[in-house]
Amino acid sequence: MENPMEKNPLQDMLCGAMEKVREMVDSNTIVGQPIHTPDGVTLIPISKVSFGFGSGGGDYGKVQPKNFGGGVGAGVKIDPVAFLVIKDGTTRVLPVAVPPVSTLDRVVEMVPDLMDKVEKYFDKKEEKEPL
Repeated sequence: MENPMEKNPLQDMLCGAMEKVREMVDSNTIVGQPIHTPDGVTLIPISKVSFGFGSGGGDYGKVQPKNFGGGVGAGVKIDPVAFLVIKDGTTRVLPVAVPPVSTLDRVVEMVPDLMDKVEKYFDKKEEKEPL
């Protein structure tokens, strides 16, 4: 009978991948190291971190312990969000605007303006119609 606490190749692969993700993503990735400028301004970068993780495995026979198939994948995405700007004791947040990537993103950004225009059109139309 197999010991459930015994390590197998898939567990080793998972641990290795998670360790690499841990090396890439720590608290300094989200809130960066302060940057001091010559004119007395301190900038602190703020980022958003997203990551994904997937694994698979196999065990092709209990008689032959060498049979095994597996795979592990991980990905990390780091997006700048803002800078904290500290000058003369005052702190401000300076957002970093990320431009739309695709046509769909541009359309989604335009929806609020389009809705306002449609609403104004119908409001004007109602004002012109007598009751």
